[in-house]
Amino acid sequence: MNTQEIAEKMIAYNNEGKFPQVFTDLFADDFISIEMPGMPNEVAKGIEEVTKKGEWFFEQVELLDVKISEPLVADNWFTVKYDMHTKDKKTGEEKHESELGVYHVKNGKIVSEQFFYDM
Repeated sequence: MNTQEIAEKMIAYNNEGKFPQVFTDLFADDFISIEMPGMPNEVAKGIEEVTKKGEWFFEQVELLDVKISEPLVADNWFTVKYDMHTKDKKTGEEKHESELGVYHVKNGKIVSEQFFYDM
């Protein structure tokens, strides 16, 4: 698959709730996931660490809705915008937030992802 096809497949899997398939089918075994500086799990490497990062996120918030934009592709890179509606599990506060995910593809697999958002 080329970068455009990988990006479209990742969005489709996410929209269908097929989160495990995103990692098993599209990500390299040793991929890196990077959050904003100062966040817990700021850098996670490989499926095990990224899975723990995801578990931590869902311990903090309930994801009420998420919309993912169409990908913007440039050679071996693509980006998508995530619009999320979340609810803090401790306070009950609801938030609408946006973030950008930037992905790097090599040899038909995603090798890194990095997220950008206001803190």
